[in-house]
This record gives sequence, C-alpha cells and structure tokens, in this order.
Amino acid sequence: MDRWLINGVKAESISADDRGLAYGDGLFETLAVRAGQCRFMELHLSRLAASCVRLGIPFTANDNLRAEMAEFVSGDAYGTLKLILTRGQGPRGYAPPVPVQPTRLLGFSASLPQTFPEAGVRIRYCRTLIGRNPLLAGMKTLNRLEQVMARAEWANDAGCNEEGLMLNDRDEVVCGTMTNLFVIRGDTVLTPPLDESGVAGIMRSQVIKVAGEMHIKLREASVSKTDVLTADGVFLSNSLIGLWPVSELDGQRYAIHPLIDRIRSGLAMLGVQECQR
Repeated sequence: MDRWLINGVKAESISADDRGLAYGDGLFETLAVRAGQCRFMELHLSRLAASCVRLGIPFTANDNLRAEMAEFVSGDAYGTLKLILTRGQGPRGYAPPVPVQPTRLLGFSASLPQTFPEAGVRIRYCRTLIGRNPLLAGMKTLNRLEQVMARAEWANDAGCNEEGLMLNDRDEVVCGTMTNLFVIRGDTVLTPPLDESGVAGIMRSQVIKVAGEMHIKLREASVSKTDVLTADGVFLSNSLIGLWPVSELDGQRYAIHPLIDRIRSGLAMLGVQECQR
C-alpha cells in the first residue's frame, strides 16, 4: 500500500498486542477506486457492518467514516482502498477484551483498472482445501491462510495461471482464491452456495442482481468438478477485476459464452467500467 491511516491518523504501524495481528481477529474490505471515488462503498460497508454484528465487534458505518474514506482517495483517479477493522488491543489469551476498542486501518494503493480479458484467463485447481465453517462463512475475515497457501501453489508457475479454484472436503468447487465462481450450463448460470465457506463477494451480489433484472436464469447450487468440466462456460468475479471469463482450466478449454457478455453489459450500467469493451 502507498499510504495508511490508522484510526484516522497517518501512520504505518499498529500495536504489537493488536488482536488482528495476534489472532486474525478482524475483517477487511477491498474497494475499487474509480475516478477518485470508492465503488460500491455502501455495499462494502453494509457487509462489514453485518459481519461485525456476527463477530461482536462494535462498528458504525457513520458519515464521518464515509467522509474519511472519500477524502483519503480523492486525489487519486484509480487504485485500491483497503479497509481493515480489528477487535483492537487486548491481553494475552483468546477471550475478547472488555470493553472492545476496535482498530481501523485504511490503506491505499494506486493502480490502473484491469481490462476485461477478451480471450479469457487460464486457471487451475488448488490442492489446498477450503474449510467448511458456517460460523464464519460468507465473511471476509483476516484469517486468509487457506487462500495464502492455495495461491502459493503456483507462485513460480511458468504456465501463467491467473487464478485457482478451491474445493472443500466433499470435493465440491466453492470459489477461487480471490474470486467467486459462476458456471454456465445451457441457459442457466450456477454459483456455489456460501453457507459453509467462501466469501459473499460484492461483485457476486451484483452479478446475481443483474441476472435477475435481465431475466437470466441464475441459481445457487452445489458445483462438482464434473459440472465444471462439462460446463458451456465459466467465469469469475471480484470487486477489483469485475468479470473474468475462463478460457482454460487444467487443460480443458472453454468458449467465451454469450451470457457473459450480456451480464457484463448489465454491470457496465452499474459503473463497472472494466467490464466494457
């Protein structure tokens, strides 16, 4: 990150006894900055607030925070804003401190938006499994070691894989290391449910919304490796990349399905510019 605010003050370090550092006790949101503004700010803040309720971390997405975020990125046209909220400092041991005084971090990194890959992207399956835990499912917690280990599998891969799919212990395909998965079968789009694992992505919610508005059949359903192998099309989503059509998965080739173009045209109406040609 190019710069940081910690609890509203320019800084680059937190206390060594912060529970986010000690236990991964916290949450984060990654927002795309486009034309000097945070895209889908309210959706990100709503997800963060809902997750804080589940974890028992006091948090209010008030106007002061919105103003702080807006001012922090106002001088930059494009980039990524990372909002981290931890349970704050605490004594040794797992028991949450009383009272809780959260630590809030804002980090910004300048970068140009990724363009839509017209030819699609190459991906792979990861050996690292994603665990099933309904208590934490859907949230974007600071506990990302599964994704770290999965991403490390192709750190030096000359094959230029751009993402990896993660399975659970039932051999169901759940998500990518940083993306949500969509599989096209006939005239229907399938996306794995996230009630046991995975992150309920903001862009995923927008794809579901656009599909409904455009009368495209989309439903949540368990996805197997066979479902992916025999799919008519596969694509991925997250808040920074928009949509990625998949052209190859472990040697299996896929055409860029027309439904992907339809969905990204709907996303373009929501201001997801990198989904435009």
